[in-house]
Amino acid sequence: MTAAFTFPGQGSQVVGMGKALADAFPAAKAVFDEVDAALSEKLTRIVWEGPAETLQLTENAQPALMAVSIATLRVLESEAGFSLGRDAAFVAGHSLGEYSALAAAGSLSISDAARLLRTRGLAMQKAVPVGVGAMAALLGLDYETAVAVANQAAEGQVCQAANDNGGGQVVVSGDKAAVDRAVEIARSKGAKRAMLLPVSAPFHCKLMQPAAEVMAAALSEVTITAPASPLVSNVLACAIADPDEIRRRLVEQVTGTVRWRESVGYMASKGVTRFFEIGAGKVLSGLVKRIADGAVGIPVGGPNDIAAAKQALAASA
Repeated sequence: MTAAFTFPGQGSQVVGMGKALADAFPAAKAVFDEVDAALSEKLTRIVWEGPAETLQLTENAQPALMAVSIATLRVLESEAGFSLGRDAAFVAGHSLGEYSALAAAGSLSISDAARLLRTRGLAMQKAVPVGVGAMAALLGLDYETAVAVANQAAEGQVCQAANDNGGGQVVVSGDKAAVDRAVEIARSKGAKRAMLLPVSAPFHCKLMQPAAEVMAAALSEVTITAPASPLVSNVLACAIADPDEIRRRLVEQVTGTVRWRESVGYMASKGVTRFFEIGAGKVLSGLVKRIADGAVGIPVGGPNDIAAAKQALAASA
């Protein structure tokens, strides 16, 4: 197998995502119905009708993106003959996408994934008062330089690499004053761009420890089974399949770095050449091209993508 299935993270959401799939395919509609039932509310209405400000709230965006990813996968299974266990050497997801990957691989139920992501979104939002933390994208610096920038900027506060996305794109996260300093230091070190991000909390840094504790409790109460294909963990950048380790790494992920560049590199080193991005947007497909020479990112998020995905999967068999 030379294919991996990847699942997008927060920022890929857009009002209306998944509606065309749900309208055209009962298998997709069933996923949205299941997520609505799990949350005891019509999240689907927010996803398809907005307003965008409500969908962008972390507690809505996270389960919504998972729902779109799994709905897309169900259509691939029913219409294109996809079988994750047979066709994917690995699954991986960017931040919240790790939960989508686990639901896709049968490690978590869809309902449990939806409830966990609602809990995760609320906990991450509550962990740090609005305005206390910040995140910034540093573009054009390699990871080691970005880490050095974050360390220099900290000055006793929290400032750490949150996402190593690849292609010279590193996101830092922490106390706002420290992140502001990191932006200025990065510019002085030749960053092409260094800019604060419009986020409501400083994700993937030590300030998220209260949220990690909430997730440890929540994850202890759900069943996790071995995935049909190994999960490439955000915090390890290598494959894991043991349910207890998956649970532990999901907790670490709340405060740890999303090692996406290394994760894609790991899968490429194992022979993966086609990375199917299952769900909303094309962010991960764009990153693949920058990280792994010769690899192809294949975004699959709407009815028009299904036939192309089927053809690409046949080529990777």
